[in-house]
Amino acid sequence: MDKPAFLITLDTEGDNLWRNRSGKVTTRNVQFLPRFQALCEKYGFKPTWLTNYEMASDAAYVEFGRDLLARGQGEIGMHLHAWYSPPEYALTDDDWRYQPYLIEFPENILRDKVAYMTDLLESAFRQKMTSHRAGRWAFNEVYARALIDNGYLVDCSVTPRVDWRNSSGAPQGKGGTDYSRFPDHAYYLDVSDISRAGDSPLLELPMSIQYRYGAFTNQLKKAWNDMRGKKRGPSVNWLRPVGGNVQQMKQVVEQTLSQGNDYVEFMLHSSEFMPDGSPTFKNEADIEHLYDDLEQLFSWLQPRTQGMTLTEYALLKKSHQSR
Repeated sequence: MDKPAFLITLDTEGDNLWRNRSGKVTTRNVQFLPRFQALCEKYGFKPTWLTNYEMASDAAYVEFGRDLLARGQGEIGMHLHAWYSPPEYALTDDDWRYQPYLIEFPENILRDKVAYMTDLLESAFRQKMTSHRAGRWAFNEVYARALIDNGYLVDCSVTPRVDWRNSSGAPQGKGGTDYSRFPDHAYYLDVSDISRAGDSPLLELPMSIQYRYGAFTNQLKKAWNDMRGKKRGPSVNWLRPVGGNVQQMKQVVEQTLSQGNDYVEFMLHSSEFMPDGSPTFKNEADIEHLYDDLEQLFSWLQPRTQGMTLTEYALLKKSHQSR
């Protein structure tokens, strides 16, 4: 690889699902996506749109996705919100309220939901689905095997240095996945332990996430929080815009590449391109500031990286491995 890959991943889903506990999902953010797609193309980057049920059911989004695929300017992958993705199965007395993780469902239901979403996307976009991210970042060995059985090549659900156990799903569950000791580089998963490298065909591409402070400071903060009985993970920075954090994102890129990684992975939600589509970007001014930040970041990244979809990276990795 001439330059490290820049992987743009977008959780492509309904409007402001952080606030939505009603079950009435809208997909107005579809009309705001072409602007971001055009920005990516301006800099030679290829986003991977990780798409969930309501978006795959939206005719305007399907048209948008088919167009970018026909032009070779990105990828459509799979994203799954278990509480809203068919087939229906009530895990709690109010799945919209609790938004349970797919890994909390029985294995046969988990597998049925993965197969359904895969078929839906492949029918809509007339292309094999090969990339994936789990809804609410919850992933485990059962889920990994289901992806492999459905022909997926690459997953990007792992968030190194982040522990989601305090983020509850079903009330009877144990919360999300603890990734605090997972690898922070590309690796083929061990299907008996997804925190380890193995010989499965599924490539894991963990998110680019770095500690905000040094290891020593993190240990002090953890000890202080433990003394006060507060369960908090270490402070981290993601390669993810939150408004006015261009310098932190550049720092994440530099740290990640200095550790020997040959890719950096960016993420955002499709609804964050729309005013009032997320808690972060509430109005048109916020969206304009977001695009100012993206222009700064992308123009800085352009000479340093090469744009790739998740599957393009996975296939390149595989070809290098077989040499």
